[in-house]
Amino acid sequence: METLTERLRNAAGDVALLGDAAADFAALSNAELLAAQGKITVLRACADRFAALAAGEIARRSHHDLGEAGLARAGGYSSTEQMIQSITGVSRQDAVKLIGVGTLIAQSEAAADEWSLPALLAAALESASISLDAVEAIRRGLGDINPAVGAEQIALACARLIETSSGKTPEQIYRNARSERDALDEDGIARREMERRDLRSVRAWWDAAGMYCGTWRLPAEEGVILASAFDDLLSPRRGGPRFVTEEGAARSTGVFADERTTEQVAADALVDMVRVAVDADPGTLFGRRRPAVRVIVTETQLRQRAGHGHIEGHPDPVSFATIERHLCDTGAISIGFDDDGQCVNVGRDKRLFTERQRTGMAVRDGGCLAEGCDRPPSHCEAHHIDQWARDGGKTNIADGTNC
Repeated sequence: METLTERLRNAAGDVALLGDAAADFAALSNAELLAAQGKITVLRACADRFAALAAGEIARRSHHDLGEAGLARAGGYSSTEQMIQSITGVSRQDAVKLIGVGTLIAQSEAAADEWSLPALLAAALESASISLDAVEAIRRGLGDINPAVGAEQIALACARLIETSSGKTPEQIYRNARSERDALDEDGIARREMERRDLRSVRAWWDAAGMYCGTWRLPAEEGVILASAFDDLLSPRRGGPRFVTEEGAARSTGVFADERTTEQVAADALVDMVRVAVDADPGTLFGRRRPAVRVIVTETQLRQRAGHGHIEGHPDPVSFATIERHLCDTGAISIGFDDDGQCVNVGRDKRLFTERQRTGMAVRDGGCLAEGCDRPPSHCEAHHIDQWARDGGKTNIADGTNC
């Protein structure tokens, strides 16, 4: 088996033969250019693994237990990440990734169990079957699992993620790893939800230009409220259905005709929302028109009053306590399904899918079904699989798809 060092030397030799000028690459055929990109990718993967090994060892020699004698502190740096950033010029996020993967490789070499999570990921990285980014995505995604789940179950989940990682982006792999984690450790969903809630914050400051600036971090339950409000205000500038009613089309035309930028529209809308809230008469009744936030839970879980659900448009599950709170606050949207799992159909009487059908499709599909697309249902069209005019398609859920 080819070692990492041998792979690096061979990859470096292959890349060196490609030339070092734009004209050299311009002279390549399409097939040669794509092959060249593959060779460069192999070289980068090898170099990244060496960088991770070095970062992991720097982190070990900079451990906080060593105090001022630690490598990073002795060098005048406040953290290992800062030291690696200074040396390599990478972002803090990339420095954290290098340290995490390097530490994982060291742990795998010290572990006696070849089926442990570090060992499986390190072996996959060694065989070049996945990239360093994919390893980090799986490591973070499967993190924070209750040890009571069992090492064997975690190892099987890791193996599935490695096997299905080909052709997927690190973001997609991370989401899949999160799904595996939540399926294995359902009891930890409420705890993780509370931890995210504890991280909520709003920070504000005046900058040198006299502009009032701010950032916020909100958990899913509150975040989707703002996201839905902005989607409603900015649609269709930020995406959203184009096949709408005449009234909706007229509103869309007005939004596009607005001379303000999308960011300016959002800023003005935010100020308007705050102004309405603080100027409201105490006797005013609000809540008649709220952002469309849907919680998704099965009928079985509702009957059992246990399990978990999802907030539409967000991948992380929420506890049943959160589901109940929303149902108590806003009620439930009933979606009727027939014995074949399809929503109410309207045949060919109407071309556009009804709001009720779109709700059902959003729950069924979870967003865009196009390969590699992660847009939420609010940004999707309800399309006919069999085209309505050309193929005589019916406006039924079975013939509908989100994209």
